[in-house]
Amino acid sequence: MREYIVSALILFVLPLAAQTVPGGWQIVKDPKNACQVAVPADWVIYGDSRSAAIFHDAATALVVVTSQPGQAFAPLTEHLQTILNISKGKLFENSAKRIFYQDKASSHPDDPNWYTFSVPGKNGTCSGHLTFLPSISDDVARKIVLSLGPLSDGRGGTQ
Repeated sequence: MREYIVSALILFVLPLAAQTVPGGWQIVKDPKNACQVAVPADWVIYGDSRSAAIFHDAATALVVVTSQPGQAFAPLTEHLQTILNISKGKLFENSAKRIFYQDKASSHPDDPNWYTFSVPGKNGTCSGHLTFLPSISDDVARKIVLSLGPLSDGRGGTQ
Protein backbone atom coordinates (compact mmCIF):
# COMPACT_ATOMS: atom_id res chain seq x y z
CA MET A 1 0.00 0.00 0.00
CA ARG A 2 2.87 2.35 0.79
CA GLU A 3 4.21 2.18 -2.78
CA TYR A 4 0.80 3.35 -4.06
CA ILE A 5 0.84 6.38 -1.77
CA VAL A 6 4.37 7.30 -2.87
CA SER A 7 3.36 6.82 -6.51
CA ALA A 8 0.35 9.12 -6.16
CA LEU A 9 2.47 11.76 -4.45
CA ILE A 10 5.10 11.67 -7.20
CA LEU A 11 2.42 11.82 -9.88
CA PHE A 12 0.58 14.82 -8.54
CA VAL A 13 2.93 16.94 -6.44
CA LEU A 14 4.20 18.75 -9.53
CA PRO A 15 2.17 21.84 -10.44
CA LEU A 16 -0.57 21.23 -12.97
CA ALA A 17 -0.53 23.32 -16.13
CA ALA A 18 -3.07 24.24 -18.78
CA GLN A 19 -4.17 21.77 -21.45
CA THR A 20 -1.15 20.28 -23.20
CA VAL A 21 -1.04 17.60 -25.89
CA PRO A 22 2.31 15.84 -26.12
CA GLY A 23 3.74 15.46 -29.63
CA GLY A 24 2.87 12.19 -31.36
CA TRP A 25 -0.08 11.46 -29.11
CA GLN A 26 -3.56 10.78 -30.50
CA ILE A 27 -6.74 12.64 -29.63
CA VAL A 28 -9.82 10.96 -28.14
CA LYS A 29 -13.02 13.01 -28.48
CA ASP A 30 -16.27 12.83 -26.55
CA PRO A 31 -19.40 11.78 -28.54
CA LYS A 32 -20.53 15.41 -28.91
CA ASN A 33 -17.14 16.54 -30.31
CA ALA A 34 -16.89 19.20 -27.60
CA CYS A 35 -14.03 17.85 -25.47
CA GLN A 36 -10.83 15.90 -25.98
CA VAL A 37 -8.09 14.07 -24.14
CA ALA A 38 -4.79 12.83 -25.56
CA VAL A 39 -3.25 9.37 -25.18
CA PRO A 40 0.06 7.87 -26.32
CA ALA A 41 0.24 6.60 -29.90
CA ASP A 42 0.32 2.94 -28.76
CA TRP A 43 -3.09 3.19 -27.08
CA VAL A 44 -6.15 2.00 -29.02
CA ILE A 45 -9.51 3.76 -29.42
CA TYR A 46 -12.11 1.68 -27.58
CA GLY A 47 -15.84 1.24 -28.09
CA ASP A 48 -18.39 2.40 -30.62
CA SER A 49 -18.60 5.96 -29.33
CA ARG A 50 -14.83 6.39 -29.83
CA SER A 51 -14.74 8.43 -26.60
CA ALA A 52 -12.42 6.01 -24.79
CA ALA A 53 -8.98 4.54 -25.30
CA ILE A 54 -7.18 1.57 -23.76
CA PHE A 55 -3.62 0.32 -23.39
CA HIS A 56 -3.40 -3.45 -24.04
CA ASP A 57 -6.90 -4.00 -22.54
CA ALA A 58 -9.41 -2.14 -20.40
CA ALA A 59 -8.03 -3.75 -17.24
CA THR A 60 -4.51 -2.35 -17.84
CA ALA A 61 -5.41 1.25 -18.67
CA LEU A 62 -8.59 3.02 -19.75
CA VAL A 63 -9.42 6.68 -20.27
CA VAL A 64 -12.87 8.07 -21.09
CA VAL A 65 -13.74 11.66 -22.07
CA THR A 66 -17.21 13.20 -21.77
CA SER A 67 -18.83 16.61 -22.09
CA GLN A 68 -21.66 18.17 -20.15
CA PRO A 69 -23.02 21.01 -22.33
CA GLY A 70 -24.62 23.77 -20.33
CA GLN A 71 -23.12 22.59 -17.03
CA ALA A 72 -21.22 25.49 -15.54
CA PHE A 73 -17.76 24.56 -14.29
CA ALA A 74 -17.00 25.40 -10.67
CA PRO A 75 -14.71 24.01 -7.96
CA LEU A 76 -16.23 21.34 -5.72
CA THR A 77 -17.83 22.67 -2.56
CA GLU A 78 -16.96 21.12 0.80
CA HIS A 79 -20.45 19.58 0.86
CA LEU A 80 -20.02 17.95 -2.55
CA GLN A 81 -16.57 16.66 -1.58
CA THR A 82 -18.20 14.98 1.40
CA ILE A 83 -20.98 13.48 -0.73
CA LEU A 84 -18.40 12.16 -3.22
CA ASN A 85 -16.32 10.84 -0.30
CA ILE A 86 -13.16 12.63 -1.49
CA SER A 87 -10.52 12.83 1.21
CA LYS A 88 -8.26 15.90 1.37
CA GLY A 89 -5.16 13.87 0.45
CA LYS A 90 -6.89 12.59 -2.69
CA LEU A 91 -8.02 15.99 -4.01
CA PHE A 92 -5.06 17.13 -6.13
CA GLU A 93 -6.62 20.26 -7.60
CA ASN A 94 -9.90 22.04 -6.96
CA SER A 95 -9.66 25.37 -8.74
CA ALA A 96 -11.43 27.48 -11.33
CA LYS A 97 -9.19 25.78 -13.95
CA ARG A 98 -9.38 22.10 -12.98
CA ILE A 99 -10.91 19.57 -10.62
CA PHE A 100 -8.76 16.50 -10.16
CA TYR A 101 -9.12 13.77 -7.55
CA GLN A 102 -8.57 10.10 -6.86
CA ASP A 103 -11.80 8.13 -6.66
CA LYS A 104 -12.45 6.13 -3.52
CA ALA A 105 -15.33 4.05 -4.87
CA SER A 106 -14.53 1.69 -7.72
CA SER A 107 -15.20 -1.85 -8.83
CA HIS A 108 -11.62 -2.70 -7.81
CA PRO A 109 -11.21 -1.52 -4.20
CA ASP A 110 -7.59 -2.76 -4.04
CA ASP A 111 -6.56 -0.66 -7.05
CA PRO A 112 -5.90 2.94 -6.02
CA ASN A 113 -5.26 4.23 -9.54
CA TRP A 114 -8.73 5.52 -10.47
CA TYR A 115 -8.90 9.25 -11.18
CA THR A 116 -11.58 11.76 -12.17
CA PHE A 117 -10.77 15.16 -13.66
CA SER A 118 -12.74 18.06 -15.15
CA VAL A 119 -12.01 21.40 -16.80
CA PRO A 120 -14.11 24.23 -18.21
CA GLY A 121 -15.32 23.61 -21.77
CA LYS A 122 -16.45 26.11 -24.37
CA ASN A 123 -20.14 25.73 -23.47
CA GLY A 124 -20.07 23.50 -20.41
CA THR A 125 -17.70 21.12 -18.67
CA CYS A 126 -15.20 18.56 -20.03
CA SER A 127 -14.62 15.50 -17.85
CA GLY A 128 -12.38 12.49 -17.90
CA HIS A 129 -11.88 9.29 -16.00
CA LEU A 130 -8.56 7.41 -16.00
CA THR A 131 -7.88 3.95 -14.63
CA PHE A 132 -4.42 2.47 -14.82
CA LEU A 133 -2.34 -0.29 -13.28
CA PRO A 134 0.95 0.56 -11.58
CA SER A 135 2.73 -0.75 -14.71
CA ILE A 136 1.68 2.48 -16.49
CA SER A 137 4.10 5.29 -15.75
CA ASP A 138 2.90 8.11 -13.52
CA ASP A 139 4.26 10.57 -16.09
CA VAL A 140 1.98 9.11 -18.80
CA ALA A 141 -1.03 9.31 -16.48
CA ARG A 142 -0.22 12.92 -15.57
CA LYS A 143 0.12 13.93 -19.24
CA ILE A 144 -3.26 12.34 -20.03
CA VAL A 145 -4.92 14.31 -17.22
CA LEU A 146 -3.28 17.57 -18.33
CA SER A 147 -4.41 17.05 -21.93
CA LEU A 148 -8.13 17.29 -21.12
CA GLY A 149 -9.80 20.32 -22.63
CA PRO A 150 -12.21 21.71 -25.22
CA LEU A 151 -11.84 20.20 -28.67
CA SER A 152 -8.74 21.58 -30.39
CA ASP A 153 -8.84 22.96 -33.91
CA GLY A 154 -5.47 21.32 -34.66
CA ARG A 155 -3.58 24.65 -34.60
CA GLY A 156 -3.27 24.94 -30.84
CA GLY A 157 -6.59 26.75 -30.39
CA THR A 158 -10.05 25.49 -29.63
CA GLN A 159 -13.08 25.22 -31.83
